[in-house]
Order: sequence, then C-alpha cells, then structure tokens
Amino acid sequence: MTMDLAQARWCKSTRSNGTNNCVEVASNLAGIVAVRDSKDPHGSALVVDPASFAAFTAAVKSASL
Repeated sequence: MTMDLAQARWCKSTRSNGTNNCVEVASNLAGIVAVRDSKDPHGSALVVDPASFAAFTAAVKSASL
C-alpha cells in the first residue's frame, strides 16, 4: 500500500550536528508517524502508528549502551 506523505513535515534530531547521517521523522500526519533516511529523502519511509513509535523511542531512551 502506498501512503501519501506529501504533507509530511520532516525534522531531524538536534543531535544530528548538521550531518546527513540520521533519520528524519514526520509526526504531523493523522494517525501515523513516518520515518525516513535523511540521505535518501525521496526514498521509501517506514510508517508506524504513534503508540508504536512512542514505545520505540521510550525503549531507545532507556537503553544503556
């Protein structure tokens, strides 16, 4: 299924330090969060529901490296 992401407002983490080696997230779309590779902005995007994205980011934040 193709998702229309034309209205997506993509943003990078402030920790990306101006590099293109990061992911971009669009969370302004109703019912979905889209994630894409900043090096390939016209490529495909991963689309998940907001609850799943929140669980993922919470797990990443709590992980000890």
